[in-house]
Amino acid sequence: MSATEQSGTGRALEHRTIEVIPDAERHGTPFNQFTLWFGANMQITAIVDGALAVVFGADALWGIVGLLIGNVLGGIVMALHSAQGPRLGMPQMISSRAQFGVLGAVVPLVLVIVMYLGFAATGSVLAGQAVDKLLHIHTPAVGIIVFGALTAVVAVTGYRLIHVIGRIATVAGALGFTYLTVRLFTQHDVGHYVGTKPFDIATFVLAISLGAGWQLTFGPYVADYSRYLPRSTSARATFWATLAGSVLGSQWSMTLGALVAAVAGKAFLGDQVGFIGNLAGPAVLGILIYLVIVVGKLTVNCLNAYGGFMSILTSVTAFTARSRTTQAARTAYIVGFIVVSMLIAIAASSDFLSNFENFVLVLLMVFIPWSAINLTDYYLISRERFDIPALYDPNGRYGRWNIAALACYVIGIVAQIPFTAQTLYTGPIAKALGGADISWIVGIVVTAALYYPLARRTANPPAHMIYPEEISVPTAG
Repeated sequence: MSATEQSGTGRALEHRTIEVIPDAERHGTPFNQFTLWFGANMQITAIVDGALAVVFGADALWGIVGLLIGNVLGGIVMALHSAQGPRLGMPQMISSRAQFGVLGAVVPLVLVIVMYLGFAATGSVLAGQAVDKLLHIHTPAVGIIVFGALTAVVAVTGYRLIHVIGRIATVAGALGFTYLTVRLFTQHDVGHYVGTKPFDIATFVLAISLGAGWQLTFGPYVADYSRYLPRSTSARATFWATLAGSVLGSQWSMTLGALVAAVAGKAFLGDQVGFIGNLAGPAVLGILIYLVIVVGKLTVNCLNAYGGFMSILTSVTAFTARSRTTQAARTAYIVGFIVVSMLIAIAASSDFLSNFENFVLVLLMVFIPWSAINLTDYYLISRERFDIPALYDPNGRYGRWNIAALACYVIGIVAQIPFTAQTLYTGPIAKALGGADISWIVGIVVTAALYYPLARRTANPPAHMIYPEEISVPTAG
């Protein structure tokens, strides 16, 4: 294989999967993280997420403030995961083996795969609607299938093209959403719909949870897209670039969503994509906005398909002790994942909005404990020192199962139940708080408080970072 193919330059398909990226193949700058995550968040699903805060009772003004708080808090956690990428040079969930054991890490991985499928499916519903509008057809399945095919092409091509699509989405999203914001204020008396309701703690906390949940669910795969950065890349620069891109993109989209929901009310609920297209005005501009929707959703759906593939491969290789796969197998994993997500999208499109709210809040309960354990271990216990070859060896330093970490993970999930407020279930403490959902805060505090003292006594991190023999790195740890 040529150097061009190996480095990922040119048009060659990416051939790296879950193995460590050699130094000779590293490329890019932290700014690439800004454009990827800004572009991935300038999209229709984020608009819907912001609209939910208003749909479920918050005043638009307080909803926007709550969403901002949630995006910043969740974005900090998400960006801390991203900062691991340049140093480790491998997918995010592989590093979970240092906390849960090589086989034990499969437990949260199964839930991660479900998350990817859910987000890919819900995103495909909205993107499919935009494709249908562009093609002037009225069969939802057709738009979903066309969008799925586009996703497959980009995700199979791999890392480098995903970043290119992110840059395109950044420019398209900024231009398109600026235009939509201007149209909203010129076509509607937005001020008449803002600040009309008194402050309500329950809906304010819901808005915070929606913003935080949006950011936190990126955690299990965010380092997948910073792992090709040169090892010398500053962790601080990676952190700030990721945080800025993700928070600015998501908050812009969610603010637009909250204002649209306040102005439109039930008109937005029935046809989110159609309403946005109509807001654009003349037919030509509507078509351009539908293209912006498709590009934004394509960016994040490729992240879901790519991350889903690597999570499946990480689960499988935990039992085979392999770190690589063939190009044909890689393609089959990605295409299979996308096909399943399309089938889910076609089946679930009729009740999208309420299902999406439940989906986001349930994921909060599952991934808060995982993030708490992963970040506590990486920054406070292992102190950025991993035995990377052992992450691929069930008989190595990290073993097969870490029962203590898994117990903390399960307890962290269970501890949130009394504090959760969802459509299907509201815990007793959440009821006593007037329906305010603070389960994610409880999940962070309880899990970290349990895991940290246990890990300090039982963890066995190396004295310095240990890389595979074929990876050329400086000796300084």
